[in-house]
This record gives sequence, C-alpha cells and structure tokens, in this order.
Amino acid sequence: MEKVAEVIVDVPTRQTDQPFTYRVSESLKDILEIGMRVEVPFGNGNRHIQGFVVGFSQKELNMELKEITRCIDLAPVLNSELLDLADYMKEKTFSFKITCLQTMLPSVMKAKYEKIIVRLKDHEQCDQQLFKGADSVLFEDATVSLKQIKQWRDQEIIDIQYLVKQQNRARTIRYVRSLVTRHNFDQFTDQIRKGAKRKVQLLDVLTRTEFQPTTFYTEQGISATVLRQAQKDGWLAFEEVEMYRDPYADRQFAQTEALTLNDEQEIAVETILAKPQHEVFLLEGITGSGKTEVYLQSIAAVLAQGKTAMMLVPEIALTPQMVERFKGRFGEAVAVLHSGLSKGEKYDEWRKIERKEAKVVVGARSAVFAPLENIGLIVVDEEHEASYKQEESPRYHARDLAIWRGNYHNCPVVLGSATPSLESRARAQKGVYHFLKLTKRGNKAALLPQVEVVDMREEMIHQGSETFSRVLQEKIRDRLLKNEQIVLLLNRRGYSSFVMCRDCGFVLPCPNCDISLTLHMDTKTMRCHYCGHEEKIPHRCPNCQSNKIRYYGTGTQKVEEELTQLFPEAAVLRMDVDTTRKKGAHEKILRDFGEKKASILLGTQMIAKGLDFPDITLVGVLNADTSLNLPDFRSGERTFQLLTQVSGRAGRADKLGEVVIQTFNPDHHAILLAQQQNYERFYQQEMFIRHETGYPPYFFTVKVVASHEKEEVAAKKMYQIHQRLQQVLSPQARMLGPTPSAILRIKNRYYYQLIIKYKQEPNLFPLLQEIMQSSQLDQKSGLFLSIDNEPLSFI
Repeated sequence: MEKVAEVIVDVPTRQTDQPFTYRVSESLKDILEIGMRVEVPFGNGNRHIQGFVVGFSQKELNMELKEITRCIDLAPVLNSELLDLADYMKEKTFSFKITCLQTMLPSVMKAKYEKIIVRLKDHEQCDQQLFKGADSVLFEDATVSLKQIKQWRDQEIIDIQYLVKQQNRARTIRYVRSLVTRHNFDQFTDQIRKGAKRKVQLLDVLTRTEFQPTTFYTEQGISATVLRQAQKDGWLAFEEVEMYRDPYADRQFAQTEALTLNDEQEIAVETILAKPQHEVFLLEGITGSGKTEVYLQSIAAVLAQGKTAMMLVPEIALTPQMVERFKGRFGEAVAVLHSGLSKGEKYDEWRKIERKEAKVVVGARSAVFAPLENIGLIVVDEEHEASYKQEESPRYHARDLAIWRGNYHNCPVVLGSATPSLESRARAQKGVYHFLKLTKRGNKAALLPQVEVVDMREEMIHQGSETFSRVLQEKIRDRLLKNEQIVLLLNRRGYSSFVMCRDCGFVLPCPNCDISLTLHMDTKTMRCHYCGHEEKIPHRCPNCQSNKIRYYGTGTQKVEEELTQLFPEAAVLRMDVDTTRKKGAHEKILRDFGEKKASILLGTQMIAKGLDFPDITLVGVLNADTSLNLPDFRSGERTFQLLTQVSGRAGRADKLGEVVIQTFNPDHHAILLAQQQNYERFYQQEMFIRHETGYPPYFFTVKVVASHEKEEVAAKKMYQIHQRLQQVLSPQARMLGPTPSAILRIKNRYYYQLIIKYKQEPNLFPLLQEIMQSSQLDQKSGLFLSIDNEPLSFI
C-alpha cells in the first residue's frame, strides 16, 4: 500500500472535472496537506500545470503513477470548509470545481504558465541559433521560426514544457543589522581612511542603532554604495523583512465608542446575540435607522467571545465609509477585501486573515471566500443588491454562500436592507428567516425627507431645461445660498445616450454589438459600453452625409456641463465608472465631498447607498424612469429600491431633507410608493403582480444561454435544448423561449436564451448538468453554453 494524493487539476473541462491520483514522493510525504497547491505533470509530453490537493488515500499500485513535481505552498491555501463550499458551488452554479477553487483565491495566487523550450540532446545548429549556451529558452524569446522549432521537436532534439509560474510574492523591506559592538569598535575605526566623512558618520550611527531599514540611512545622506562596502568590511548585515502592503497605511482612523441604542436597535442586537446557533435574520430598517450600529455592536460581542466576523457590502463605493466605521471601532483587527485594492494589497490582506491576524473582514462580493475560521457572525448589508451576484462562471450569489457558511459555522447571518429583495422578505413572512424591523431613524433629530414627484411631461410643455425641472432648479439655488449640500442621481454615464441624424434618423451603431454607441466628451469619442469599441465622433451622417447630426439623451458628463452653466458658483463632483477608474478614486471623491470641497455630488447609482453626510439636505433624481422601462419583471422593484435608497441620503442629521423625483411616469406604483417611503405597501402590491404573472418568489428560475458567431447555430442549439427539456419537465413548469437575447449580438457573437420557471422539478438539475457537460464538445466549433441558476435579470 502506498500513499497517493487526489488532485483537482487546472483544466476546466468535463473530462477533467474529477480528482486525479498522483504518487507522493518521500520528500513530500511529511509536507503535503489537503488544500495545498501543487505542480503536477498532466497529459502527454511535458506539460506541467497547477492543481489542488483535495484528499489522500492508500492504494495498492498496479500501474505506473505520475508523481507530484513540487509543492507550491508551505501551508494549505484552502481549508476543509472552503473545499466543501466548492462542491456546493459546483452543483448550484453548473461550474467546474477548479473554477470554483480558483475563484476563492486572490488573483496573484491563480495559475500562470510559462512555455519554455528545453534541450534534449546536443545539436550544433540548434545550440548556435536557439540556446546560445543555455539549456532552455522562453518560447516567446525564440529567435528561430516555428517551422524550425517543430522540425527539431519532431527529431527529439528539443521539447516544449509548460511550467507553473508562481506569482504570489511577499513584499520585503531591506533592513540593516549593526555588527558594531564596543569590543570591535576600534578595529573598524582603523579601517577608515582620512577624510571619509560618510564612513565616520555610518560607524557612529551603527554604534547607536541595532536594526533599522536602509531608508533610515539614506535619509541621512549615507548612500547604498557606502552601505554595501560596509557589509563587505563586516560592519553590518542586510536582512529582508516581510512587510504587508497596507492600503490604509497613510490613513489615521479616529477611534469611536459604541453609541447608545434606541429600543428597536437594542431588541435587534439582543435577538441576534441570543441565537448563537445558525439562524438567518432579515433586518429591515428605514434609511438612517442605524443598521450599521446594530452590526458593529453585534460584532463587538462576537469578538469578545473569541470568534471572528464577516461584513459584506455590495459595492466598492460603499466600502470607504464602512471601512472608516469598522477601523474606527475595531482598529487593526479589520482586513479589507475589494476590487479597488492592488493585487499585492489584496494578497496581503488575504494573508492577514489566513494567519489569523485579522478578526473582522469587510469587503465586497468575493470577501465571502475570506479564509476566516471560528466565524461567530456574518452580515450582508444591502442584501437586495444585484452586485452580490457574479455574472461570469461560477455564477454564485454571495448572499447564498454567506448563508451556507453561517450554517457550516452554526452562527447567525444578518441580511440588512431598507428595501429587502422580495425573495428575502417573503421568506421572512413565511418564518424561514427571523424578521427584525427598525422603523425609527437612529438620530432622534433626523426625520424622513419630504419627497416631491415632478411630472416631466408638463415640464417639457413649458420648454424649460430637459434635465432640470423648475422646482429642482429653485431648490438647488436655495441650498447653495444656505451652504448646504446636494446629491443628484442620473443612472447613465457618458455624455449622451446616442448620436442621431435628424434628416434620416440614422443612429451610430457599434460594429460588434446590436446597440448604439455612447458619446464620451472627455475622450471626444463614441464608445460601446459592452465591448469597449471606440471611434471618433462623426460630424456628418455616415448614412446620408447630412451635417444635421445631434446628441440625444443625457449622461453624467452632459449633466455636469449643464450644472456648471446653470450654477457657475457651485463646485461639482462627478462619480461614475469613468471618474472612478483610478485606484482610490471612490474614496477621494467622497472625502472631498465630506470636507465640503464641493456643494453638488452628481453620480450614477453608486451614490445611492450608504452615504452619510450631515449637510446633504437635497436629493434630486433626474430621471426615475431609466430602470423602470427595462423589459424585466424586476424593473419596478429595482426602481423602488433605488429611489428609496437615494432618498435616504437626505436629512440624516438635524437638518430637514427634501427629495425631488423627476419622472415621465408619475402614476406608476413604484414611483408613488417610493415617494411615501412605504416598503410594506410596495411589497404587497408587487407580490400580487408576481403571483399573477408567475415570477419569483412564487417560482424558481433558470436561464440557459447559447452563443455563436453564426446566429442560426445559436438558435438551433437552444431549440434542441428546449425539446430535451420538454421531455422531462412536468406540465406545471413553464418555459419562455427560445428567443434572441435582449441584445442579440455582443462582440460579434449571437445570443439566444431560454427561461425555465418551476416549483418542483427533481429531474431538471440532473438534465441541465448533462446538457452542460455535453456542451463541452460544442466548444471546438465555437458554440458556448451558460446556465444561470436564479438569474437576477432576464435581459
């Protein structure tokens, strides 16, 4: 019997979606552990790839097994919990296990491969032209033709190998350790020649300091050359000391104390802490009701018990203020994980958690995979947010994985929102979740804002500004005079939505996608928000050559321009995808606004949540219909959530807040009930509509999408899948489609989709797994299939 390792290899295909058995060499037997990454030979030839050890066994070996080449880690990078979670994700998201495992790690720990050419035997021409004295050369550095390389390989003179390249590098800082003592001081003095001032200075410093970074010396004028010579002379030794890349190294966080809770908050904290075992709580609290303080005090109690906690926020835009509050309360115990950090910073924050140096993790969607142990509480803030769902494989929902981890650790999970998703609210009503409610604002002086709905149909009759109603303009002027702050929401970035010829009606399309290009004045280009295609702004119509080409629609850039014309005295900050591309941009914009460097903050939906500034007394929603007009059954819910959330930014301190909602649909129930801030009424009305039309939460849903460069191929595949599903689904299940996707062509690929709505279909998932696995054979012809369980959008 011999010890063998079960390894999941980095080849995401149907045939390899299982553990492969490898021999463990004597040198690795005492080192290798489950959860470590290893380099293994795979397939024919000398291909080397990365894999994860997922188990061990003792086997009687009757055949020659390949041996693990090397161990990449010194400790497991995935614990047993995360390996189990990968199995759950694989089944729920129709993904390969290796894809799930890779998703859990920081990007610098994901496999990267190097292709090298190695010498198998001496060959004069090959040595002279290719290797030039070396034994191997990088494939991309080869100075001979591919034809010649193939010929030498066929003659077995050379071979090509794929090696796993390790990317995760710890950051180190060079320190100087003094070797000068009172016993050897005179010996070193004798080595200094006359006039060597820097050496005299260095010797003096070394007698007074034992261990300092090299920068300590260079700041005093002692150069690196002098230090290197001193090392040779035996005065000092260099040592590399590992240092974390701290994204908040330059920030000072004012320490805060726990606030006095009102009776509702107190009941919420006591109820959460009274259930040390697993239970899911839905904390529904109006905007400004102090949900964050409930989270903070619940987490503080859990930390006091020696446990850890996780706090998920939906977007990077929310992270700066949340980090401030958590670092202010828990200091160095907090690790932060979100997409705004550099790869190195993310890796170091991950290692702080993995080394148990951090007790609280604050982060966006992927933070749900943080390698925390002994978790005592998981919080998912703004649980209704769509950004918790990953749109690429594996298509997981962070809220579902948080609940899975809560169940694994037998700890409470708190889902918080002022506007919970209908699915979560329905589960609370049925008793699946424990329902907690906050109906009062945390600050007693803060009242809910007054909301006014402006009918833009009437405004257009009066030929005023297309963007700003007269009411909103007056209120902005009033706030500017009072030195108060304004938040303006427009759910569209760019300058305008499209460019159209007024003579022939031609709209400039993207050449790769079935969608019009968006104008961006900062770069003076037309840009596709789907594939990234850019081209110059046309001055003549490409269709009829007319010069009557005009901009239609309104984007954040255009609104910013109009604001500076209407209110030249006001400083404006714009926050959208274009202005927040740079690292730290979110934080800088919010900090500048908090320091009152601007009176108006204009942005897309990223400004709708979490902002807490005492001087915001006016919120303007420039076009409430943007998401309302989408052909999606959740459009009303999303509109209501967005309007309620952004309205909650006003009047959070002792100044009364006002909200102006501009709309062309003033009678829509989502607009009217957002004006009243009446979530309960909206929930009842929307649930009635969902029941009548047969949508979630009354039905489960699955979306199947096929794509190909030829439309007929994608369509044919979807019709074949439709026929197979018809054979196993019960009459109670419903299928929508197959139909072309809302945008038929993206990046020169055509998309067809099928929606399945069902209540109980035991045969559905096994068949979908089979369809997904068999689709691997179609990929050679360029046909790709994706399955999204519980999609957040049907378009």
